[in-house]
Amino acid sequence: MEEFESALSKYDYSCEMGDVVKGTVFVADATGAFIDIGAKAPAFLPLSEASLHKVKSVDEMGLYPGVRDEFAIINEDDKNGRMIVSLRKLQYDLAWERVRQMQTEDVTVKGTIVSANRGGIVVMTESLRAFLPFSQTTPGKNTEEWVGKELPLKFIEVDEEQTRLVVSNRKAQAESQVALGIGAVVLGTVQSVKPYGAFIDLGGVNGLLHISQVSHERITTLENVFQPGDKLKVMILSQDRERDRISLSTKKLEPTPGDMLRNPALVFEKAEEMAMSFRQRVAQAEAAARAEEAQFEDGSFGLGSNFLSEIGGSNAPEQTSLLFPGAQTANEDFLSRTF
Repeated sequence: MEEFESALSKYDYSCEMGDVVKGTVFVADATGAFIDIGAKAPAFLPLSEASLHKVKSVDEMGLYPGVRDEFAIINEDDKNGRMIVSLRKLQYDLAWERVRQMQTEDVTVKGTIVSANRGGIVVMTESLRAFLPFSQTTPGKNTEEWVGKELPLKFIEVDEEQTRLVVSNRKAQAESQVALGIGAVVLGTVQSVKPYGAFIDLGGVNGLLHISQVSHERITTLENVFQPGDKLKVMILSQDRERDRISLSTKKLEPTPGDMLRNPALVFEKAEEMAMSFRQRVAQAEAAARAEEAQFEDGSFGLGSNFLSEIGGSNAPEQTSLLFPGAQTANEDFLSRTF
């Protein structure tokens, strides 16, 4: 130590709190580690500043004599005349930078529930404590049973200056449902009812159930069919990610026309079965479209009325060339009206 201090006395070194410096570990013990940062006195890294997570020794962080790393200067120990440095501060700043980027990219992350209070739930995610309001999840009445469990989350507010990190489980769940794609059956809650349709909350993302997609039977007003708060199963009919729009249907889930009005419980019971049938018909239509493309390239095309009759029944459109190369909009319109 005397030789080290003698060598340091030859250098004129100045630094301030908040600076990030490079240093080399030369002594480590149960209380922390001494770091050579080129100053006249060695800097000290307390064990509590070695990591964002609790560690029993600096060895757990790979800090052995000879290891070189970057450290943030967080204080000056007036009593011993040495700087106090931290790895935790650098990790903390990096964690906030990471969650800001994740919010921008709308990334779904995992979080572990650590506690709950009257306002919501505290979770650990990306090494930071975040707040999950009860309005942004559905954990059940006994939140104590959820402590220690993982949830998918999305960041909805990131404010490092106010140390405010708010997350949503509903948005993450909604994305996972919507990600299932066209023909998938998802759970939803009626949010509002309009003359033209009902807006369905899919757990943080809204979809429109147009009045024409509720039932095969004609409906004049939806107020007699749905009320805000109603739970129901719907099928994803189409998605427009650029315009953030999702079209839904219960009409495609009816075992027989009009069941959604007379016996919605039966519709929800048979929902997955009916959706599978829908997806099979879509697959057939896509296969026929590919065959049509091949015929078009060969100089002869025509989907054929027999195929349309089979998949569409009496509702099949008279056109025989809706599915042509590059006509994605026409294709989606065809699927919506035919199936």
